[in-house]
Amino acid sequence: MLELLSQLDGFGSTDDVKVIAATNRIDVLDPALLRSGRLDRKIEFTLPDEEARARILEIHSRRMALHGDVNFEEIARMTEDMNGAQLKAVCVEAGMLALRNDRVYVAHEDFAEGVTAVQARKKSSLNYYA
Repeated sequence: MLELLSQLDGFGSTDDVKVIAATNRIDVLDPALLRSGRLDRKIEFTLPDEEARARILEIHSRRMALHGDVNFEEIARMTEDMNGAQLKAVCVEAGMLALRNDRVYVAHEDFAEGVTAVQARKKSSLNYYA
Protein backbone atom coordinates (compact mmCIF):
# COMPACT_ATOMS: atom_id res chain seq x y z
CA MET A 1 0.00 0.00 0.00
CA LEU A 2 2.80 2.39 0.85
CA GLU A 3 4.43 1.77 -2.53
CA LEU A 4 1.17 2.51 -4.34
CA LEU A 5 0.71 5.77 -2.41
CA SER A 6 4.30 6.74 -3.12
CA GLN A 7 3.86 6.12 -6.84
CA LEU A 8 0.58 8.06 -6.95
CA ASP A 9 2.19 11.02 -5.20
CA GLY A 10 5.05 10.95 -7.72
CA PHE A 11 2.87 11.84 -10.69
CA GLY A 12 2.59 15.53 -11.51
CA SER A 13 -0.71 17.09 -12.47
CA THR A 14 0.50 17.62 -16.04
CA ASP A 15 1.56 14.00 -16.57
CA ASP A 16 -0.56 12.01 -18.98
CA VAL A 17 -0.88 9.10 -16.60
CA LYS A 18 -4.28 7.68 -15.76
CA VAL A 19 -4.73 5.25 -12.89
CA ILE A 20 -7.82 3.09 -12.73
CA ALA A 21 -8.51 1.07 -9.61
CA ALA A 22 -11.35 -1.30 -8.81
CA THR A 23 -12.59 -2.95 -5.65
CA ASN A 24 -15.62 -4.81 -4.44
CA ARG A 25 -14.77 -3.96 -0.82
CA ILE A 26 -15.03 -0.15 -0.70
CA ASP A 27 -15.72 -0.43 3.02
CA VAL A 28 -12.11 -1.45 3.75
CA LEU A 29 -10.29 1.08 1.54
CA ASP A 30 -7.55 3.02 3.26
CA PRO A 31 -8.66 6.69 3.62
CA ALA A 32 -5.17 7.77 2.52
CA LEU A 33 -5.93 6.38 -0.91
CA LEU A 34 -9.01 8.57 -1.25
CA ARG A 35 -7.30 11.86 -0.38
CA SER A 36 -7.43 14.70 -2.87
CA GLY A 37 -5.05 14.35 -5.80
CA ARG A 38 -4.72 10.58 -5.64
CA LEU A 39 -7.92 9.14 -7.03
CA ASP A 40 -9.97 12.01 -8.42
CA ARG A 41 -13.19 10.23 -9.29
CA LYS A 42 -15.10 7.43 -7.71
CA ILE A 43 -17.59 5.64 -9.95
CA GLU A 44 -19.95 3.23 -8.26
CA PHE A 45 -21.87 0.56 -10.11
CA THR A 46 -24.95 -0.33 -8.12
CA LEU A 47 -26.67 -3.68 -8.13
CA PRO A 48 -29.01 -4.24 -11.07
CA ASP A 49 -32.73 -3.61 -10.61
CA GLU A 50 -35.35 -6.32 -11.18
CA GLU A 51 -35.72 -5.64 -14.90
CA ALA A 52 -31.95 -5.66 -15.42
CA ARG A 53 -31.59 -8.90 -13.42
CA ALA A 54 -34.21 -10.58 -15.63
CA ARG A 55 -32.34 -9.43 -18.73
CA ILE A 56 -28.98 -10.60 -17.33
CA LEU A 57 -30.49 -14.03 -16.62
CA GLU A 58 -31.85 -14.17 -20.18
CA ILE A 59 -28.44 -13.27 -21.62
CA HIS A 60 -26.55 -15.88 -19.60
CA SER A 61 -29.07 -18.61 -20.44
CA ARG A 62 -29.61 -17.84 -24.13
CA ARG A 63 -27.59 -20.88 -25.24
CA MET A 64 -29.37 -23.22 -22.83
CA ALA A 65 -32.26 -25.45 -23.82
CA LEU A 66 -35.02 -23.96 -21.66
CA HIS A 67 -38.32 -25.52 -20.71
CA GLY A 68 -41.37 -23.40 -21.49
CA ASP A 69 -42.11 -22.83 -17.80
CA VAL A 70 -39.02 -20.66 -17.15
CA ASN A 71 -40.12 -17.24 -15.88
CA PHE A 72 -37.14 -14.90 -15.66
CA GLU A 73 -39.19 -12.13 -14.04
CA GLU A 74 -40.03 -14.41 -11.13
CA ILE A 75 -36.42 -15.57 -10.81
CA ALA A 76 -35.30 -11.92 -10.90
CA ARG A 77 -37.58 -11.18 -7.93
CA MET A 78 -35.82 -13.95 -6.00
CA THR A 79 -32.35 -12.47 -6.65
CA GLU A 80 -32.71 -8.99 -5.16
CA ASP A 81 -29.20 -8.59 -3.72
CA MET A 82 -27.27 -10.31 -6.52
CA ASN A 83 -24.82 -8.83 -8.99
CA GLY A 84 -24.21 -9.91 -12.58
CA ALA A 85 -21.59 -12.53 -11.68
CA GLN A 86 -23.89 -14.11 -9.13
CA LEU A 87 -26.72 -14.18 -11.67
CA LYS A 88 -24.44 -15.99 -14.10
CA ALA A 89 -23.63 -18.45 -11.31
CA VAL A 90 -27.38 -19.05 -10.91
CA CYS A 91 -27.60 -19.95 -14.61
CA VAL A 92 -24.59 -22.27 -14.41
CA GLU A 93 -25.99 -23.94 -11.30
CA ALA A 94 -29.39 -24.37 -12.98
CA GLY A 95 -27.73 -26.04 -15.95
CA MET A 96 -25.76 -28.38 -13.69
CA LEU A 97 -28.93 -29.32 -11.80
CA ALA A 98 -30.68 -30.20 -15.07
CA LEU A 99 -27.73 -32.39 -16.09
CA ARG A 100 -27.70 -34.13 -12.70
CA ASN A 101 -31.39 -34.92 -13.20
CA ASP A 102 -30.68 -36.41 -16.66
CA ARG A 103 -32.60 -33.70 -18.50
CA VAL A 104 -31.61 -32.00 -21.75
CA TYR A 105 -33.51 -28.83 -20.81
CA VAL A 106 -33.39 -26.41 -17.88
CA ALA A 107 -36.67 -25.91 -16.01
CA HIS A 108 -37.88 -23.09 -13.79
CA GLU A 109 -37.31 -25.23 -10.69
CA ASP A 110 -33.63 -25.61 -11.66
CA PHE A 111 -33.24 -21.83 -11.64
CA ALA A 112 -35.05 -21.59 -8.28
CA GLU A 113 -32.70 -24.21 -6.80
CA GLY A 114 -29.77 -22.42 -8.41
CA VAL A 115 -30.75 -19.21 -6.63
CA THR A 116 -30.83 -21.07 -3.31
CA ALA A 117 -27.40 -22.59 -3.94
CA VAL A 118 -25.80 -19.26 -4.91
CA GLN A 119 -27.38 -17.50 -1.92
CA ALA A 120 -25.94 -20.18 0.39
CA ARG A 121 -22.45 -19.68 -1.08
CA LYS A 122 -22.88 -15.91 -0.78
CA LYS A 123 -23.66 -16.20 2.95
CA SER A 124 -20.70 -18.49 3.58
CA SER A 125 -18.32 -16.13 1.76
CA LEU A 126 -19.64 -13.19 3.79
CA ASN A 127 -18.87 -15.12 6.96
CA TYR A 128 -15.33 -15.60 5.65
CA TYR A 129 -14.77 -11.81 5.74
CA ALA A 130 -16.46 -11.30 9.11
